[in-house]
Amino acid sequence: MAEERLEREAAALEDENGTLELVESGQDDRVWQRVMRAAMAVPGVNVNRERFLRSNLASIADEEQIEEAVRTRPALAGIDPDKIDHRANALIRSHVTRASGISFAAGIPGGFAMLGTIPADLAQYFFHLTVLTQQLAYLYGWPDLLNEGKLDETAQVDITMFIGAMMGVGAAKQGLQQLSSHAVTHHASRVLAKRVGRYIGVKITKATFTRSLAKAIPLLGGFVGAGMTASTMLPMARRLKNDLASLDYARPEADSDATPDSAEEE
Repeated sequence: MAEERLEREAAALEDENGTLELVESGQDDRVWQRVMRAAMAVPGVNVNRERFLRSNLASIADEEQIEEAVRTRPALAGIDPDKIDHRANALIRSHVTRASGISFAAGIPGGFAMLGTIPADLAQYFFHLTVLTQQLAYLYGWPDLLNEGKLDETAQVDITMFIGAMMGVGAAKQGLQQLSSHAVTHHASRVLAKRVGRYIGVKITKATFTRSLAKAIPLLGGFVGAGMTASTMLPMARRLKNDLASLDYARPEADSDATPDSAEEE
């Protein structure tokens, strides 16, 4: 069974360098859940699929193609894949630039207040990642993630998988492949998402410690924060873009019935 296989893969979660012992040594996903909630509390985090596609496909597709992309997915609308890639790259550059600029201000001691118990620069970093993952997913054919205008628990599974794939977690990429091909439901993927969340939490904890040391040096901390944002977000976003471009949703030869309207979980 595909679902059983997914659970076995979750139990042996690995990134590009091998088994993540920290993830399997009692860590849970509470750190990631707190950061994700803080990012989702920032206004503008929810991306309306139809509005986004109409706006971002306007320069690379005609009206008939845009209507078909909204109704099904861009891969079935006859839009040049190279143009979709170009648009995705532009979005990545835009988010990296904006997130790096905000990180500079947040890196100066006293620059930003805390958002609850999460540093403001960390919340805005993952805010940008959360928005960007939705935008890239829609460009590459992912179904609407919003439920009544909000990112619900099902959407949070997807976003955890997206960000896990960004960080090079092989099991997250496998989970996205399973979801894209409808081999498993979101319910089955929740087990994997919790384990991927553990890994993200470990990475966040390490990165936050490094940033806290940088902030101890006035002004320099701002440059370090901006540099870390650019150096981490850019390759992560490109990795996710490439992963999404390889999934069934992004391929015109994939099952044409796998449209946003029919991609509901069981």
